Amino acid sequence: MQTLAHFGDGGPGPWILLLPLVWALLVGVGAALLRRTVRHGRRGPGRPAEEADSPVAVLGRRFASGGIDEDEYWRRLSVLDERFGGGRGGAV
Repeated sequence: MQTLAHFGDGGPGPWILLLPLVWALLVGVGAALLRRTVRHGRRGPGRPAEEADSPVAVLGRRFASGGIDEDEYWRRLSVLDERFGGGRGGAV
């Protein structure tokens, strides 16, 4: 062990063998975080793409942003419920 990177002369010694393991660990953690971020994308965790782009969700976003008033929101929601069977059960 004395000859490993000049251990006796003030070199790093046997700890130099752990350096590749540290780099492998850092690359693995970075890849896992990148993969998780790309998988979730803009939808966020637990929000399926079908729900995010449904007509009812689009209508709700327009109402929340002030693009339509409350009367128009309820009128259009009742039409969507009739067409797509939203199953709101008398929420009008």
